[in-house]
Amino acid sequence: MTRLFAALLSLVALFSTPVFAQSDTDIVWVQIEAQPNLSTAQARAQDYAGSLGDVAGFSLGGGWYGIVLGPYLRPDAEEVLRVYRAEGRIPSDSFIALSAGLGQQFWPVGTNVLGQGAVTAPVEQTAEPAAPAAPIAQPEPADETPAEARRSEQALSREERQGLQIALQAAGFYNAAIDGAFGAGTRRSMADWQSFNGYEATGVLTTLQRKALMDQYNAPLISVGMARRYDSQAGIEMDMPLGAVRFSRYEPPFAHYEASGDDGIRVLLISQPGDKATLFGLYDIMQTLEIVPLDGPRERGSDSFTLEGRGNGIVSYTEAALANGEIKGFTLIWPQGDEDRRARVLAAMKESFTRTEGVLDAGAGGDAEQRVDLVSGLQIRKPRLSRSGFYVDGKGTVMTVAEAVTGCTRVTLDHDYEAQVIDTDAGLGVAVLRPVQPLAPMQVADLATDAPRINAEVVLSGFSYEGVLGAPTLSFGTVADVSGLRGETELARLSLKAQTGDAGGPVLDSSGAVIGMLLAEPAGDQQLPRDVSFAAKAQALRDVLSVSGIGARDAAGAGTVTPDEMSRRADAMTVLVSCWN
Repeated sequence: MTRLFAALLSLVALFSTPVFAQSDTDIVWVQIEAQPNLSTAQARAQDYAGSLGDVAGFSLGGGWYGIVLGPYLRPDAEEVLRVYRAEGRIPSDSFIALSAGLGQQFWPVGTNVLGQGAVTAPVEQTAEPAAPAAPIAQPEPADETPAEARRSEQALSREERQGLQIALQAAGFYNAAIDGAFGAGTRRSMADWQSFNGYEATGVLTTLQRKALMDQYNAPLISVGMARRYDSQAGIEMDMPLGAVRFSRYEPPFAHYEASGDDGIRVLLISQPGDKATLFGLYDIMQTLEIVPLDGPRERGSDSFTLEGRGNGIVSYTEAALANGEIKGFTLIWPQGDEDRRARVLAAMKESFTRTEGVLDAGAGGDAEQRVDLVSGLQIRKPRLSRSGFYVDGKGTVMTVAEAVTGCTRVTLDHDYEAQVIDTDAGLGVAVLRPVQPLAPMQVADLATDAPRINAEVVLSGFSYEGVLGAPTLSFGTVADVSGLRGETELARLSLKAQTGDAGGPVLDSSGAVIGMLLAEPAGDQQLPRDVSFAAKAQALRDVLSVSGIGARDAAGAGTVTPDEMSRRADAMTVLVSCWN
């Protein structure tokens, strides 16, 4: 009604002026809306200006305000009207208006649009008419009549009928027993699936519908090119995602199938001769590899094992079993976040795994890259950082630096033994660890009862290169001062060249007593001279242990020990502390 009334006002204004013959050179406008108050009209003009060009606003008289597009020559205006209507950008009852029907301009502010000549239309004259609306989808005609579908259904084996039920269940349409019997429940689920997929809901699947259902179910397998693979050298036959992996090399006990695309899918075939000891050794070795993240269930039986790891962007599954003196299995490595496809592919691999004659030749892959951090071509998992520590009691309690346990999801001692943080003294920068399973260290630190003396010779025991060498090394130096740079009495300054991994290691005097623990390098921009280090004194360490309810063992004050004895003690009490993500 408001638009009709505004149009009538325009017509009244038109017929109150002299009428001239219209031509293609007439300057006209496309009126798209009218409002009964100025503030609303201004707001609407601003809205239209956000998506259309050439928007203007004029008073129409009688308290009405019109929003128009233009000015255009008449052919351009007619094209704008047609195109914008078809595209739904202006109301369908928009119309062409003449300048004579327009009064005072209110939009755009400060510009005399009415006094300017025609502007170029923002649409092409050759614009194609809008495509007709898509017809409403109709159910696909069936390839078979219900009677024909029932006859073709009768030719299915029990396994094929069960497969259809499994596919319906996976699609969310069936939740009863997988028995291969097409009762009322199965028929209802079939009808629901037909309806959902645009077929006539008869409750009896035709031959093509059964194929469509199974293709939906098998889409994860189809997407990775699941196909049968016979590896004669490994003595294994199984279904593998051959569209996503390709054979790379043999490095016993593995046949490597690397990713052929960007998704990072990988497969290992496991094949080697051996016995239970070999199987158990493989179980332990697999858990040190990057391809088996720390989080996930592990299960080892008398003649088989399974490993699942999740983390660092991957999910891996490994299974291996011993039979007739041969260990065979496989590993599937899959990117995280794609669990539905992974589960289907893994299930198909497990179901199809078949042993054939032979195992990998132990000499295969002898020319492969050799590195201490590789096992048969696979990267050994590395901790985020490793530092040193030392045993302080007979249960395996360890003291180390706080940075060795900060932000870790898991802390280990010598890589093999998991430990828990029971106390941290952030001010001193030390931490106390307790192994999850009690340990019986060969040597426990004897904390010195006397304060260190300036210029006294000291020995530092630590994993200078964060465990690369496999054993602690000894560094020699002297006590430069019995306090810190700011006079901290709990610290001692050492003249000693230490490495990053040495932090947390025990500092011993000539009698083999621990006078302190080497602290980590200061954080931030401060950088000390190369031969300057600091240690937390034995008494400060004793105080931290006391808070945790741990009694430190005091040194007996014996005389100087031999270099061999010093090395033995240091090696036996020093432990590698590793922080894992």
